[in-house]
Amino acid sequence: MVILILGGARSGKSEYAQRLAGEMGRPVLYVATATAGDEEMAERIARHRAARPAHWRTLEVPTGVGPALEAAVADAGVVLMDCLTLLVSNLLMELGETVDEERLAARAIAELQGVLDVCRVRGAALIVVSNEVGMGLVPPYPMGRVYRDALGRTNQWLAARADRVILMVAGIPLELK
Repeated sequence: MVILILGGARSGKSEYAQRLAGEMGRPVLYVATATAGDEEMAERIARHRAARPAHWRTLEVPTGVGPALEAAVADAGVVLMDCLTLLVSNLLMELGETVDEERLAARAIAELQGVLDVCRVRGAALIVVSNEVGMGLVPPYPMGRVYRDALGRTNQWLAARADRVILMVAGIPLELK
């Protein structure tokens, strides 16, 4: 089972994903892709940690998720990755300002394929949280446009492979697939 949960900022994606994972009744491995580059982001990460059930295991990994997941998945029946948005951002920072959208999307898709492969082999359900960035303004700088386009293509790739796709709007889940 692969579930993609999309939505804008503060749409309720993470809360909904956590509720779904908890309702599956299997051990959960939470894969966190955020990095604390500044104090505000550190506070966000702390809030996310506090919101998770204490008995869930957490894997904090900004890139290289597939190999790290393979080493950590153990008995997890559910893998919750929050979020694809930051994974793509982390890849963009690794690749640098000269990267094009196709190369960034290819790296992100390769990361996701590794995650899907591990979950399928281990029989774990996968829930992925990602931002829907295609409804906002066009970024005024090239790197922002590369990021937005690569994330959009990566979301499309995963949505095509997902069993369920849910769009969160104002805390309300809309089942798309």
